Amino acid sequence: MPAYNIKHITRYTYAAEVIDCVNQVMLYPLEDDRLEVIGHEVTISHDSGITHDTPISNYTDYFGNTVGIFTVLEPHTVLVIESTKDVVTHPIQFPMDEQPAEQQWQHLQEIHHDPTFIDFLCEECFASAQNLKATLDQLVNRSDKPLKNALVLSEYVYDNFQYRQGVTNIETPAEEIWQLKAGVCQDFAHMLLAMLRIVGIPARYVSGYVCPDREGVRGSGATHAWVEAYIPYYGWLGLDPTNNCIVNDGHVRLAIGRNFPDCTPVKGTYKGTSSHRLDVSVHIESGKSGSLVALPQEPSYTYEVKDKPAAVNSYRRHLELQMQMQMQMQQQQ
Repeated sequence: MPAYNIKHITRYTYAAEVIDCVNQVMLYPLEDDRLEVIGHEVTISHDSGITHDTPISNYTDYFGNTVGIFTVLEPHTVLVIESTKDVVTHPIQFPMDEQPAEQQWQHLQEIHHDPTFIDFLCEECFASAQNLKATLDQLVNRSDKPLKNALVLSEYVYDNFQYRQGVTNIETPAEEIWQLKAGVCQDFAHMLLAMLRIVGIPARYVSGYVCPDREGVRGSGATHAWVEAYIPYYGWLGLDPTNNCIVNDGHVRLAIGRNFPDCTPVKGTYKGTSSHRLDVSVHIESGKSGSLVALPQEPSYTYEVKDKPAAVNSYRRHLELQMQMQMQMQQQQ
């Protein structure tokens, strides 16, 4: 059974002091029959040092995720959220997939109005949706079972979208991802979600970590994202289009939801300058029976926001120009 020690550090650096910082964190592993949490600690620090007594209130959201809330009222220019966890993972049971294809597709049709699945079947509207549907018409074969089609779509995203950092961000819409044919893990997951839902397979977004057991695994330097597809008579199966694989004991889930906003690892509000820098790093050690070794990591994720120039009121500018002209005329008289 693989064992992992995962250290996840989120660091906000502000251009000036900010106050009244209220944050939501979704950094708690989803414990189930394939994931055992041995230990977990979240610490908050800022300019005045680590504040172990910063209260974090927890609740369980609609999707079953554990969510933490905390507030930093005092002025600060740096905020660091450090989550350290020890987990043990177990291999999944792969689908037997014995039922006939027609029966499975019929089952998917029957659950379209089931409240359990409605949220995960909503199609996303964007300008190129028809182009995407035309592509799906060529890829999807209803004579094949849903599982096989889901794997085909995951492989399509892996083969046709370039893994490239810096060309998208967490707010990049599906239209832009489709046009770019590039992005990182959340973009790959975004496109696979859209495809699966269009063909009638419920799909949900997953955030977490990928723990590489070999070189070339993408997404290991920060939080990772993938998709879970509902397979008839089996349940939810994780598909990682970024690495073209079925999710097994090398992935650790943090949250599930309809899309990224439901699973954001850290988000919040504060009073102060909008100019800030976000740095995220994930360090993973792997081993068995208490013997851990460091795994290769990608560079940490960095995102920077600079203050926008103040908007200019055109009417006010007109009055200022008139005033300047009048003053110049008075000086010339």
